[in-house]
Amino acid sequence: MTMSTVRFLLNNDVVTLENIDPNFTVLQYLRQKQFNTGTKEGCCSGDCGACTVVVAELADNKQDLDYKSINSCISFVGSLHGKQLITVEDLKDGAQLHNVQQSIVDNHASQCGFCTPGFVMSAFALHKVNNKPSRAEVVEALAGNLCRCTGYRSIIDAAMETSEQAAPDSFAKHYEQTVQHLNELKQTPSAMLSGNQHSYFAPKTITELAQRLLEQPSVTLVAGGTDLALSVTQNLHTIDDLVYLGDVAELRTVEDLDDQFVIGSAVPYNEFTPMLHDEYHELGEMIERIGSRQVRNNGTLGGNIGNASPIGDMPPALIALGAEMTLQRGAVERKIAVEDFFVAYKKTVIQPSEFIKQIYIPKAKPGQFLKLYKISKRIDDDISAVLAAFFIELKDNLVIDIRIAFGGMAGTPMRAKLCEAALLNKPFNQQNVIAAQQALTLDYQPMSDVRASDKYRMKLAQNLMQKCYLELQNRTIETRVVNYA
Repeated sequence: MTMSTVRFLLNNDVVTLENIDPNFTVLQYLRQKQFNTGTKEGCCSGDCGACTVVVAELADNKQDLDYKSINSCISFVGSLHGKQLITVEDLKDGAQLHNVQQSIVDNHASQCGFCTPGFVMSAFALHKVNNKPSRAEVVEALAGNLCRCTGYRSIIDAAMETSEQAAPDSFAKHYEQTVQHLNELKQTPSAMLSGNQHSYFAPKTITELAQRLLEQPSVTLVAGGTDLALSVTQNLHTIDDLVYLGDVAELRTVEDLDDQFVIGSAVPYNEFTPMLHDEYHELGEMIERIGSRQVRNNGTLGGNIGNASPIGDMPPALIALGAEMTLQRGAVERKIAVEDFFVAYKKTVIQPSEFIKQIYIPKAKPGQFLKLYKISKRIDDDISAVLAAFFIELKDNLVIDIRIAFGGMAGTPMRAKLCEAALLNKPFNQQNVIAAQQALTLDYQPMSDVRASDKYRMKLAQNLMQKCYLELQNRTIETRVVNYA
């Protein structure tokens, strides 16, 4: 197997990385190796946005560039292979500030300035794909950036200033050259890094990936790394052998079939969310509350499932929808229900050398309804205390199919089977809903932690059952995923 070092563009310069610890984050590389200190270190957990940078990747047609903001503090440096990395130092064209930077100045949108580079980069990424954003689009794009002193109105005003009439920036001027460079980098063999006795490998095909796992079943898989990287940045652990999934073509595919969606395990959220939003409005809205845009630009569906967190947001929704997944070991595949993947806290049925290949999400049929409720202290960029997912199929107000799943109520995402039994093949009325609420006390024994007490979680779950009933009884009113403090 032929291998290479990690190569990428830092602005317009080709960089080759060798003999660097794969546990290094992009933030560490910028500040400690390149001495580009405009990118700031705030939380090192992907929460504050001070470390925001932008990466440009080739689109599927190999002729266009996709710009996206990411948290450099939780992105491993090896993931830059074949991409262009853009930092706040790169925006100015000669002595001329970029129009996004100038709008920050004109709107007095900076005080201490520590968070400003992150806001600038988030706004830059937004304007690269939308040169006349609405206020709602700006707020969503900046939701992963925190400011302690300026106040958000001036920052939002600055980011809303249109770039529609602005002169082409340096990236537009070098667009064709950048596309050419990235196409050349994509022709290089699978990337590899080593340093401090740690290794990194980024296979390009599923065959390479499967073979590597058969040879070294103890390697750690990383896709977006939005959770895994915290073990390095927060817990100060080191990972001996990293295998990156983001370059495996077969894991980056999305299919919209007649009866289902098929999503590769390494597809970032923001690449498949619009498709799901059209089919399941509330699912799309819930995904938009998973982390920040920076997190969703890197985080993957396979990672959210494989992480096996009891408070992961997607597993309860997938379980309620009856989603399935394919696991692969070597050339052998097996298909299981998502609900059968979880065994106990942080334990799954995945075997040594096995990996998640694809997730299958059924499309809705007439009479079927999905209701989702994410309960967290903040509307954006926060972890759930409870996530409730209700899938109900009604015919003449009779429940003919039902799946209810919760996150945050047990050691794994889990169905409420006794609650379901209290409603299945019965009229969907208040009396039966009360019985279902009582059954929840037998389905779950929630724990108390920093996010919520056991009693609060149980009361929430019961109240959300009632909320689901009331909303489905009045289905002509469009409802939205809501947040409770």
